[in-house]
Amino acid sequence: MAEKKSFDKIFAIIVAVLVLLGFLLFVSASLGLLAEEDGARFSSIFFSQFVFGLGLGLVFLFILSKIHYRKYKKYAFYIFITSLVVSCLVFIPGLGFEHNGARRWLSILGMSFQPAEFLKFAFVLYFATLLSSLKPKLNNWKFSILPVLILLAVLSILAYLQPDYGTFVVIAMTAMVMLFVSGIRLKHFFTAVLIMLISAIPIVILKPYIWQRLLTFFQPGGDLAGAGYQIKQSLIAIGSGGLFGKGFGKSIQKFGSLPESIGDSIFSVTAEEWGFIGASFLVIIFFLFTYRGLKIASKSIDSFGGLLVVGLVILIASQSFVNMGSMLGVFPMIGMPLLFVSKGGTALLFTLAEVGIILNISKYQKK
Repeated sequence: MAEKKSFDKIFAIIVAVLVLLGFLLFVSASLGLLAEEDGARFSSIFFSQFVFGLGLGLVFLFILSKIHYRKYKKYAFYIFITSLVVSCLVFIPGLGFEHNGARRWLSILGMSFQPAEFLKFAFVLYFATLLSSLKPKLNNWKFSILPVLILLAVLSILAYLQPDYGTFVVIAMTAMVMLFVSGIRLKHFFTAVLIMLISAIPIVILKPYIWQRLLTFFQPGGDLAGAGYQIKQSLIAIGSGGLFGKGFGKSIQKFGSLPESIGDSIFSVTAEEWGFIGASFLVIIFFLFTYRGLKIASKSIDSFGGLLVVGLVILIASQSFVNMGSMLGVFPMIGMPLLFVSKGGTALLFTLAEVGIILNISKYQKK
């Protein structure tokens, strides 16, 4: 085993391309649209995305790429507990605020902060620590299935109260991948997956809008003026982009027709303005990001580093692929962002911070 002299340059280049693409695609999608908003709204979005998210995120990326990843292991539990406490602050009047029927944001110094992004990162860090510590005992279901089910049960309560099932789904998916690569028995893995799926049934029944989203996924043309409206407008935007797109900032669908045009639906605007070629290039870059990240994980000198990279890579990639897939009708609409691209300064900040940790782990690789 040996320490590399520097971080993985190929992975760094892929991330740099994603950051640049994210900047261009966001500006392209928001051009003209933001001009319709008042000046205060424009300034708030600009500051959140590019000063708080991109600027501060790059600072965190640089700093965390210098800190040895093993130092996080000692504080992983406390970071996770802190993330739970911060997530619960959204229920405090005056500190947390509601938007579209959900309490998922904190108002800090006039800026919005989404604790879910902190929670996602903290969970991956703690779960990687837990799995690596329990590695000799993972053949026993008490040390493989039970811990993850307890953790997810706690998070499901938080998701139900906010509600924020998108965050819970991405954490659950990431946890299952981490559990699988940790080396547990396959029968334990599939048992955990089955228990999770069965546990989700009551939630689907109790929350009619989740059931409606599933129906819309299987029958997208069933209610084009209601539940199927977003996917309809998304497919119109993607289809109208053709091969090469309408050009920079020239989307028509973003002007009132397409909900969340610089948020969840930004991939549709990207396909309309940059065409099949541009949208495909973005998908390919995310595939390269995932492949190179998992390659770094496979060469990590210890299980903690490998599991942490797997968790962070899947955390970023799963949200992005599900977002793009939902805009194409391949996945149900569950409100996941297209990381590096969608509006959301908190998400961009934590994504870049997570990349910094991956780059640090890439310095310590097997020969």
